[in-house]
Amino acid sequence: MARNILVTGSASGIGQATAARLREAGNTVIGVDLHHAEIAADLGTQAGRAHMIAEAERLSNGRLDGVLAGAGIANYALPREILAINYFGAIATLEGLRPLLARSDRPRAVAICSTALMLPVDETVIASCLADDETAAREQILANPGAAYSSSKRALALWVRRAAARPEWGGEGLLLNGVGPGVIATPMTNPLFDQPEMVELMRRSNPMAVKEYAVADEVAELLTFLLGFENHYLTGQIIFIDGGTDIILRPELV
Repeated sequence: MARNILVTGSASGIGQATAARLREAGNTVIGVDLHHAEIAADLGTQAGRAHMIAEAERLSNGRLDGVLAGAGIANYALPREILAINYFGAIATLEGLRPLLARSDRPRAVAICSTALMLPVDETVIASCLADDETAAREQILANPGAAYSSSKRALALWVRRAAARPEWGGEGLLLNGVGPGVIATPMTNPLFDQPEMVELMRRSNPMAVKEYAVADEVAELLTFLLGFENHYLTGQIIFIDGGTDIILRPELV
């Protein structure tokens, strides 16, 4: 049966590939991005988040079966914006659209995390994120801007793990999971492959058991499953699709 699914970050990369797969399967997809989407919204701002939620209710006729919080940036020159979009924008999407998911008979929600959550983070910033203090987090990250991306993704994964067990999520049958991609060839990462020093950095920070990096559609295959699976038992998981990075860096973690 066709489902109503909202995808943030739908104009490029993993979000675009997932939206395409979902549409090919007969689902109705509501894309959210800065441009070239059904809803144009900047999820780094309160106004953009509110606009996205209002338009989602209108375009979905008040019911969503799936939500993918996939919008994100990795511009290290913009640490405050990284937190605003990658963490607070994702949480605003998931919590803001939860009432629409609650009207579905098989609601599924997924957040795109990252293997970057294994890298050094700023624990003070993460604590502010989890306390829903955006003002504090955005100010604190200025003292440690290089940790913005990894901190945003670690905080998001922790939020997913905690929220999934809450009565308003798992208790109501709203199954929430996360996906942790490794290095994926997307418009966001492609410029890095032309920089030998970045290629070496990626090799060291994201060691792999397989020979080649993945493309966006490979992650989209997993996301499409998570947005439509039928069992009622899979929730609160961070599933790494990383060519083996997790098992190499954290072999004892089970």
